[in-house]
Amino acid sequence: MPQKPLYSIARIQEILDKYGLKADKRFGQNFLIDANVLNKIIASAQITNNDLVLEVGPGLGVLSYELAKNAAKLVSIELDKRLIEVVNENLAEFDNFEIINQDALDYDFKDLPKDSLLVANLPYNVATPIIVNALESQRFKRLVFLVQKEVAQRLAALPASKNYGALSLIVQYYGQVKKIADVSPNSFFPAPKVTSSIVRIDLKENLKPNPELFEFIHIAFKHRRKTLKKNLIMADYSPEQVLAAIEKLNLKSTVRAEELSLEDFINLEQELA
Repeated sequence: MPQKPLYSIARIQEILDKYGLKADKRFGQNFLIDANVLNKIIASAQITNNDLVLEVGPGLGVLSYELAKNAAKLVSIELDKRLIEVVNENLAEFDNFEIINQDALDYDFKDLPKDSLLVANLPYNVATPIIVNALESQRFKRLVFLVQKEVAQRLAALPASKNYGALSLIVQYYGQVKKIADVSPNSFFPAPKVTSSIVRIDLKENLKPNPELFEFIHIAFKHRRKTLKKNLIMADYSPEQVLAAIEKLNLKSTVRAEELSLEDFINLEQELA
């Protein structure tokens, strides 16, 4: 009798029972059980047989298996040491797979070759810093991942929308963000309490981090209900310089940070530098 696919809930339950395991909330573990979602992730990632793929949080290896089938090499980072043996067994047929027992927040993405891919069902409790670290490393050409819908909305938000903020701007500085699809809680085992989303980020080429700009953006959003001018003055920028810079960019004196585009922030930061 053929073995059930890894994404089937019956197979996942068999694996959990075999190893005496259960999903651990501390690690944000929700195992993917939906073939359609798997297919959307793989299609969005556009993996070739020349690509190195980094995965964070392989869980039982459900997505890992599909990634290993398509990539030149798959490196998976897993914090939960209970799962290392499980994933190694489930991917035993592949010789292009490596799993590392480490906290992904401590992993140096700069050890990876340039133009790598990050494809993952990210642990929700650490998803945002992992995304930012990956972008800052300048090692990836594309990121495709599952996150909470709320986070996806913030990543892809446009100016003057309620989800638009510092995270939106910093991520969009590095690349083009696209929300691919929403994913029902029923696509996971155990089912989380929130809807998820698949997100793709295509990175701009040869773009270096800009810490001065990022700090400036955070200052502008520090008190969201206050005007941009007020936030900057509270951060010890000269009132006269702030007003002159705002006027030069044809912005209203009462403008708030969430109304400015990335280009506006770049220009304003340069005016006040």
